[in-house]
Order: sequence, then C-alpha cells, then structure tokens
Amino acid sequence: MSSRTGIPGADPRGRAALVAPAPGWTLDADVVVVGSGVAGLTAALRCADSGLRTVVVTKARLDDGSTRWAQGGIAAALGEGDTPEQHLDDTLVAGAGLCDEEAVRTLVTDGPAAVRRLIAAGAQFDLSATTGEIALTREGGHHRSRIAHAGGDATGAEISRALVAAARAKAVRTVENALVLDLLTTPDGHTAGVTLHVMGEGQHDGVGAVRAPAVVLATGGMGQIFSATTNPAVSTGDGVALALRAGAEVSDVEFVQFHPTVLYLGPDAEGQQPLISEAVRGEGAHLVDADGVRFMQGQHELAELAPRDIVAKGIMRRMREQGAAHMYLDARHFGAAMWESRFPTILAACRAHGIDPVAAPIPVAPAAHYASGGVRTDLHGRTTVPGLYACGETACTGVHGANRLASNSLLEGLVFAERIADAVADARATASPREEAREEAREEAAPGATATAHAPLLPPEARAEIQRIMTHGAGVLRSADSLARASAALDALPAAGTAAPAKTAEPGVDTWETANLHLVARALTAAALRRTETRGCHWREDRPDRDDAAWRRHLVITLRPDAQSPTLDSLDLTTTDSTVFPPVSPVIRKEYP
Repeated sequence: MSSRTGIPGADPRGRAALVAPAPGWTLDADVVVVGSGVAGLTAALRCADSGLRTVVVTKARLDDGSTRWAQGGIAAALGEGDTPEQHLDDTLVAGAGLCDEEAVRTLVTDGPAAVRRLIAAGAQFDLSATTGEIALTREGGHHRSRIAHAGGDATGAEISRALVAAARAKAVRTVENALVLDLLTTPDGHTAGVTLHVMGEGQHDGVGAVRAPAVVLATGGMGQIFSATTNPAVSTGDGVALALRAGAEVSDVEFVQFHPTVLYLGPDAEGQQPLISEAVRGEGAHLVDADGVRFMQGQHELAELAPRDIVAKGIMRRMREQGAAHMYLDARHFGAAMWESRFPTILAACRAHGIDPVAAPIPVAPAAHYASGGVRTDLHGRTTVPGLYACGETACTGVHGANRLASNSLLEGLVFAERIADAVADARATASPREEAREEAREEAAPGATATAHAPLLPPEARAEIQRIMTHGAGVLRSADSLARASAALDALPAAGTAAPAKTAEPGVDTWETANLHLVARALTAAALRRTETRGCHWREDRPDRDDAAWRRHLVITLRPDAQSPTLDSLDLTTTDSTVFPPVSPVIRKEYP
C-alpha cells in the first residue's frame, strides 16, 4: 500500500481531459449543478433561494434522469414507534461494515424534516385511508414500515414532477440536452466551471462553458456499463469520470448493487430493463422457483425481505442449482384490485411484455441497479477538489457502505443536496480576498488549459463491448480470473488511430459517453480485483467469505495526472487505515497507509 499527501487539484502538470472542440459560448454563474434528479434539483432550488446565480445543466430533459424511475419510495422514520436510531441500525446492517456511522446518523436524523420540506415543495405522497397520514410500507432490510410512496409505485415520478415544477416556478436557469465534458480550474487548482456540449436542442448548441466557482455533480449512476440494468440510457457514469479526470478521489466503486427482482426479458435483453420494486415483496409477494418452492425461507430471518445483496445471491444460487435463467416472483394472491391500485406502473410494464402478474408469477433475475460508491465527499458534499461538490448516486458519502439499504437513495439525495447548498452559500458569503482574486482568475480559465493529457476516444461500437466485458467479468458473480480477463479486455479496446473501427472515433456524444464508460469500468474492475473478499454486493466466488481483518476499509482511487488512457497502470488505489470513512479536506488530505 502507498501513502499520498498534497493539495488536491493543485497539480501543476494539469489533468486529463476529453478531446473536444474549444467552447464557442459561455455562461456565468455562482454555482452550476450538473443533473436534474432529486439531488440536483434540491441543491439548485436551495442555492437559488440563497440568492446564488444558479444554472442547472442536464443531459436530457429536466425530468429524464433516474429519479423518475424510482418505484418503491423514500425511507424515513416518519411512522409511530419508528426512530432515526432504528433506521440507522438497519442501514448499518445492510452496509456490511463499511458505512460511515456519522454520515448515516446525519441521513436518518435530518431525513424526516427533509421529506416534510419536499412535501411543502409540492410532492404528494399516498395517504392512509384510515388515518389520513402518510402511508408507509416495508422493503428489504427494514424492520419497520418507513417507506413513503406516491402514485402506488410512481414515487420517483411524483418527486421529479414536484421539483421540476418548483424549478420552473422559480425560473432557475437550465441548459437541457447537454452532456458535461470536463471541469475548468484556476491555476491554483480551484474549480472554475465546466465545459459542456448541447445536443442540438436548447438555447445553445455545440461545446460551451459555464463558468462558476462551485460545481455540484449530481449526474446519477453508471448502470450502463452493464448490458442489462434498471438505469436509463443517460446513466453512463459521467460525473465519476469527470471527477477522476479532474483529480478527485472516488471510493467504493466495486460495490454495484444488482437489484434482485428485474423483469426477465430473455438471455439477449440489453439496455434498461423494467424493475419489479422491492415494495412488491414488502406487500407480501413470494420468491419461488419453477416448482413453486419459496427458496429464501431459512436463508435469512427476513426471507424475501433480506437486504438486496442477500436476496440477489439467493436467486443466483438457486438459478445455478437448477440450471435456470431466472426465478419467479409470485403475487397472484394480491388480486387485480390491489395490483391496479398499489402497483399500476409495474402492472402495465409486465402486461406490455405479455406477462399478467394477476394470473401468473413474474419471471425475475438480478440486474445492475445502483452504485453505492462514487466521488468521495464529506458531510457537506465537498470533494477533494476545492469548489467541486457531489451528491446523489454520483457521490460516495459513506452512507451506503457495501450495499445500499432499500429506498435510502432518494433520502440521501434530499439530505446531502441541502447540505451542499448551505455549504456553497456559506462559502460565497465568506469569500476571502484570495477567493475574490480567484474570481478574476476564473475569468481567464479556459477548457483544457490545465490538461496535459487527452484520453483517446473509443469508437462508438465499443460501448456494447464494454457492457459485454463488464457483464461477464464484473457482474453479480466475480472472481480473480473473470476480473483479470475483464481488465485485459478493457485495456485492449482500440483507441482512435490504433485500429480501423466501423465509425471514426471523432469527438461527439457517443464517443464521449463511451470514454466515460471505459474509465469508470476500469476503476470498478481495478477495485474489484483488489478487494479479495465477499462483502455486500461485491461477490467474489473465489473469495466467498467476508474478511473484516483485512478488508473492513475503503478503497480510494485517483487517476494519474499524466494518464493517456485509463489502463490499470494509470489508476492509483490506496486503502484507508480504519473502519471510519476518512475525512475530506479541500486543502490537505490525510495520509493513508
């Protein structure tokens, strides 16, 4: 293991950047928020309320991110008899020894009030017909009913609707259909904005820049590095890749949660797959094999409501034992009325694929769902690059550990986005003379001015190859051999000019996304190779046991400043020296043995 010290972001050699045209236009702001899900819009609204000039940049339309696909709900200790302490206990258990307890305590303590502020902003949750209070249900890993939902199984869509409406009512400036490329920095390494490409629809077109002393990454997940995922097509790991190229630390990226119950559409199904929410099991659905046997009984005290990694492993084991491609979720006993009122979205999705859950069990199998790791932050969303913040699935706050507890993701987006907005406002209000001088430097900052290396672009068709490599080598089941093969295959992918691809790897959205996927896939594979144990949603077949003595710690990854491409040799991996999520400082980093 190695040690590192220094001032993040101040490397005089500069950092890597995507190959892109020079910006043809600029916007100025106090803060630019990248992403328009629950985390991004919550941060943007609170920043705007503080009087900050706020710009939201989003890859598609405002409501096209992962948030609107969230079915189950948002977890918080809102019910009678429930407490933040109980919520904390369930979260720590699910995180398999790698949660940062202080971060979890912040989440569960601030959570109930954050949900009520969301309601005040216009979100309408389902109410109990008997009490008139928020209706609460259970999901995997929770010992209490604490999941608030909306529209039956359309919680994310309702939250997105409310936040988008609030952003439009407050006239928050937005740039839609825009892929963010790289971070701008001042000569001393402080954030100075971002470069971005607007994809033909919007106020601007082509590559431009938003100049701002604060950048908030809320770009969602990285599920598109796998062939089958519940994530939308925009989830290509852009925020994590940008942060790595900017010199930020990322952590825990080996912990990708595979949701156990995704609608099985056949062995060749690719792209976004329909999710069968954990709330279906929370309401009493049973996991069964082809013979109707409930195989999760006896494997965990909560049976089908065990934490997701345990359920996913239980399904995979049964599939291997029986040589089956999938298992079944049986909820026929719900009846048509309950399906139509409680789970209308899932019912419609199943029927669209020729499956009627009222009459037959639903074929299900695990698929990539959620990244528990990401850009490493402190409790105020600050990364190791001054002025760069991260929240939501893009971030690694320490809340999720090795396996996210069901429905904690929306809550994390709310709580930590609010904390980021407060930190940005405080930093702006207390700007020192040095920071005011930095403002002048920001005016001179240019995209690529600090970059000394450009990552070669991959041909667009490499995207499908990356997904195939990751699915077979770094999916639900992993081993040293499978991960080594995946690493070698990723390193062997042709860069522009080294092969004769069917389509020239010219700068553009498809090649930029592919470059981001490649970099994130390399980081994930390198970390998964290093972690020689099974923990949470990281399942090593060759190392089936959890090893607290050696591995109750976090892997921290950075990209070397002079890296020409994200090979295994260009990634620096270190481990923390304790079970406590290490502190983040925008000035001095702690040494890690």
